[in-house]
Amino acid sequence: MKHIPISVLELAVVSEGDNAAAAIQKTVEVAQHAELLGYKRIWLAEHHNMEHVASSATAVLIGHIAGATAGKIRVGSGGIMLPNHSPLAVTEQFGTLASIYPDKIDLGLGRAPGTDQQTALALRRNNAYVEYDFQAEILQLQKYFSPDNKLSKVRAFPGEGVEVPIWILGSSTDSAYLAASLGLPYAFAAHFAPRLFRTAIEIYRKNFRPSAQLEEPYVMACVNVLAADTDEVAEFLSTSLYRMFLGIITNERRPLQAPGPLPDVFRNPDVQQAIQSMMYYTFTGSKQTLQSKLSAFVEETGIDELMITSHIYDKAAKLKSFSIVKEVMNSQILSPI
Repeated sequence: MKHIPISVLELAVVSEGDNAAAAIQKTVEVAQHAELLGYKRIWLAEHHNMEHVASSATAVLIGHIAGATAGKIRVGSGGIMLPNHSPLAVTEQFGTLASIYPDKIDLGLGRAPGTDQQTALALRRNNAYVEYDFQAEILQLQKYFSPDNKLSKVRAFPGEGVEVPIWILGSSTDSAYLAASLGLPYAFAAHFAPRLFRTAIEIYRKNFRPSAQLEEPYVMACVNVLAADTDEVAEFLSTSLYRMFLGIITNERRPLQAPGPLPDVFRNPDVQQAIQSMMYYTFTGSKQTLQSKLSAFVEETGIDELMITSHIYDKAAKLKSFSIVKEVMNSQILSPI
């Protein structure tokens, strides 16, 4: 029988009527609230050329959040999109963060650019057309962090010899094989790419090879969770999330909208199918309802940690949702498979 840790993923999403500064301040308040509740970590996601997402300078935001919290919650990237950066620069950035905040910084790495193709080209510049080798870049990054790199002509300061846990992020089976072969913890983005989740974590566990960082496989699943006093209120709050996914599907992105009636296009069968496939791992409801839903999810998947993202328009309702979810997880004695 076991309890599992619970963590938070944030994108610093801009709500309607707000700006980037307000979104960042709300993210600080979420981090502080999550820390008081006993959440294990808060991660920030890297996205670019998205008008209503304020987490593009991810390492900078991680430092801001780490400085605004009391040191009880880990702060990290979910993730740094490694194709956009040189391994040396990432090592220096996270070596600096970990030097300022020892044993509090995580480095989650993703293979995708976190943006559209044209913006990816602008980010990569002269490297845009070079064949990308994600594994080789991770190994290079690990080398820069290693104290054994001291005889190299290229060294990372700060970074060399600094302990920064590295995670592999994924939404496909490719990432599962890679995380397993490198012996690194694996975080799956089931909150928007649920289709291959079960297959990917099975592949990861089956092929895992112990490493200096990790002796046994460790799976974290990120899912959407929206909690409220009643199922009806939680479902009402979730209309903001539905609108967000609708904007992605129709390419009509807007700031996070207040909850309310959904537009007619939402009932289009093709739109419904697309939204439901993206939101398969979305859990809404009261404390009692979520106890049943989340307990079943954790027991069926055997995950080692749950990370939640909660796109709720009203700040007070969002903070309350995190409180309810923590109560749910504290009340559950969850048995592994």
